[in-house]
Amino acid sequence: MTSTVSPGSGTLLRHTLGEWRIALVAWRLLVLQNADPAVAAGVAQFSTYRAHPWRRIEHTMDSGKHLFFSDRDTLRREIARLDRTHRRIGGTDAQGRTFTATDPKVRVWVLVTVYESMTAMRELSGNPLSHAELDQLYGEFRSVCAEFGLADELFPETAADVPAYMDRTIRERLEYTEAVHDLLYTMLRQAPAPRRLGRLRPAWPLLRLLVARTLTALTLADLPPSFRERFDLPRTPAAAALSWTLHHGMRLVVTRLPDRLRYRTLPADTLPSQPSPAPVAGATDTPVAVRMPRPRRRSRREGARSHRVDAFFRQVLDQTGDGYINAADLQAMAHNACWQLELDEAREAEVYAAFDTWWQQIRSTMDADADGRVSRAEFVTAMLAGIDRDPDYLATGLHIAVHALFRAADADGSGHLCADEYRALFGGSRVHPAELNHGFRQLDADGDGQITEEEFVHAFTEYFTARADTTAGAQLLGRP
Repeated sequence: MTSTVSPGSGTLLRHTLGEWRIALVAWRLLVLQNADPAVAAGVAQFSTYRAHPWRRIEHTMDSGKHLFFSDRDTLRREIARLDRTHRRIGGTDAQGRTFTATDPKVRVWVLVTVYESMTAMRELSGNPLSHAELDQLYGEFRSVCAEFGLADELFPETAADVPAYMDRTIRERLEYTEAVHDLLYTMLRQAPAPRRLGRLRPAWPLLRLLVARTLTALTLADLPPSFRERFDLPRTPAAAALSWTLHHGMRLVVTRLPDRLRYRTLPADTLPSQPSPAPVAGATDTPVAVRMPRPRRRSRREGARSHRVDAFFRQVLDQTGDGYINAADLQAMAHNACWQLELDEAREAEVYAAFDTWWQQIRSTMDADADGRVSRAEFVTAMLAGIDRDPDYLATGLHIAVHALFRAADADGSGHLCADEYRALFGGSRVHPAELNHGFRQLDADGDGQITEEEFVHAFTEYFTARADTTAGAQLLGRP
């Protein structure tokens, strides 16, 4: 009989990783991980962090919750999901070196940096873990890592061996990659406003600059000395003072808060004793997989349609944010759908295959200059021309992906999407419930409280073909 107790359920790991102040070393963690050339190559070619940084962060936090704060069965499902995702990430980097996200040494590095970041948080706050606590924390951490099936000899043998492992890896393998530079100096200065910003959204350009400067200074101050020395990264007195103030101040404040405020994810021994509510079928805490853009009103009908197609490219298709779409963008869309719906391997494969078919149609009909990617201008021109020329144009590409999305979201196999299943596919914390409810009602053409596959596909068809924004399909996630 399989045990459902999580390996790593020890209180020290969960209390350390679950505190809100772990966020102070989160950017430092990302810099260390992305300095591995294989990680950086995967990020450059497959990640959506430039266009969707907040979604990427939420995905990472969600995965961490499943790995370190769940039962054994959930942990193993998460590892299997990560394995399937990583098998699709590989190729040749800008220097012509082959890489794969399944490389055991790379995976061990990514895991060990999580442990090292927990110890760094304690050290930087002036309250380092004792030798006994380090051994306990590392033991709990390794019990989780054991579920990944990686060779023991790839890990530092004990907690005392971790610093030497970090220094050796920094000297021998890490590089100052483009991803590292983006994290330190570029990404936050260009990041879109978080959806939870609310009324502060107009101030985001100013807030973004302040956050970027603060986080850069903090990260540079907190990185391991060997990392800063190797890549000649400065630690100014002002940055050192900022680091001391933030880490010590957060320790004094956070450790005095009640558990419900102190922890981002409550450790098991701080949870209330009452049973948890039963999960709603299709419900999810993860962010939206495929978010349809909200069209703006246009006075000319053809202008409205053209604008929607253009917005679909910018907000949905261009997942990597480089102004083009290629196979990686469509793969990212499939990944987001599979991630938040938590599909099994067979259903996940169906979604990926459908999106690959859609990409092949896009490439063969839209890549005018045959460079293996499609620009926004190429997409808009070819999409409008294809729709006007061929009534079956959408059926050979978009519809295949949409059918796959519907079947993936239809958790109970009823042939209909209920409101909960619709929210699971399009919702999450970033979309207002009123907009989701409006979108659901628009698609529910006969008002029976459920969406058929035909209604679902028809709505996407209308999004691309309708001449006016008042058509229901033009309002999948909001009013124009």
